Amino acid sequence: MAVATAVLVAAAFVWLGMVLAISFIEAPLKFRAPGITIELGVGIGRLVFRALNLVECVLAAAVLLALALGGTASSAAGWTLGIVLAVIIALDVAWLRPRMDRRVTGGNLSGSMPRHLLHLTYVGLELLKVAGLIWLGVLGLGVLRLAG
Repeated sequence: MAVATAVLVAAAFVWLGMVLAISFIEAPLKFRAPGITIELGVGIGRLVFRALNLVECVLAAAVLLALALGGTASSAAGWTLGIVLAVIIALDVAWLRPRMDRRVTGGNLSGSMPRHLLHLTYVGLELLKVAGLIWLGVLGLGVLRLAG
């Protein structure tokens, strides 16, 4: 149980760090770099988020596997958080990102484009993901503390 919980905590906090670094630091800052056009920034973003989503899928699988092997599984909260996080990344990959990609590959990008509901949905899901990952990681740390 302790090893599975340690894997769960590590996966949750690595995942959290990646989401914070990419979604909330890299993504908004890249458009402020000298010489970056909207088209170039969006192209870079699409590549970066595709890679992030792939790693997130692996980390979500690690979280669910750790839960199945007994990591923080004694609580319904651990399973609920794990499933909610897996659903969020599934929505990102299968539903939201493809729609966002179609919107930006239409060829009519401009700096004055208003925020779209898809973008606001993405930000909302990222905030939920951050909260869930913090909660899951802290929950796992509490279990490790009690076990140690």
